[in-house]
Amino acid sequence: MKPGLRGQVSIVVGDGDTASAVGSGDVPVLATPRLLALAEAATVEAVRSEIGDGRTSVGTRVELEHRAASPVGVRVTVEAELEEVDGKRLVFAVNAVDERGPVGNGRIERVVVERERFLARLQ
Repeated sequence: MKPGLRGQVSIVVGDGDTASAVGSGDVPVLATPRLLALAEAATVEAVRSEIGDGRTSVGTRVELEHRAASPVGVRVTVEAELEEVDGKRLVFAVNAVDERGPVGNGRIERVVVERERFLARLQ
């Protein structure tokens, strides 16, 4: 894997994506936990074709700034770019925008693991 890989996810904010619906607030705008989930999904998408059979990645560190509210009905797009590869550690820059401008940004770190070995440790 090399830096420069990109992934993108997009949703139209629905009632179930709001802070009031997920319990992170009481307003009908995109919840920060949903923004984080979208950002992580974009990182997964960025390396999906490169990760290899039997492997996956798991999140280990997140820095996320949620800078603007996105109301129900607005499309939010999150793009992740792989910036650093350090062995099994992957570092991504994430940026979120909606139809009105920037929504948030941050960094997400993931680690590549062998899926079966990772799951076996949970037993």
